[in-house]
Amino acid sequence: MKNDAAGSGPLDIAVERVGTATVLSVRGDLDLRTTPDLIVSIDAAVAEATPSALIIDLTKVSFLAAVSMTVLIDAHLRVQGVSKFAVVADGPTTSRPLILMGLNETFALHADLADALTSLTP
Repeated sequence: MKNDAAGSGPLDIAVERVGTATVLSVRGDLDLRTTPDLIVSIDAAVAEATPSALIIDLTKVSFLAAVSMTVLIDAHLRVQGVSKFAVVADGPTTSRPLILMGLNETFALHADLADALTSLTP
């Protein structure tokens, strides 16, 4: 899914099944204009099949708005009790704001996708 809204950088979300997990790899700016695309992608990924784990990979995100963090919390709550949930984030653009907001206490936060997959899948 691509969004090139005026004022926002482009956003690309790739959805991939890795074993029984679903990984959403996000690239670009997650801001007020592009965050709805993330919501649509999460909804579609969860509706299509119930994954054993839902992993949102933000390692290629260049801007992370507060509204996007709210969407991550909502996704975590949506799959809680059904699927495991984790966010992959590394660096000052993504992991730092998530940690400063205490979201690493709300859901699993991993520095790389391989670590998240190892931790969440059988």
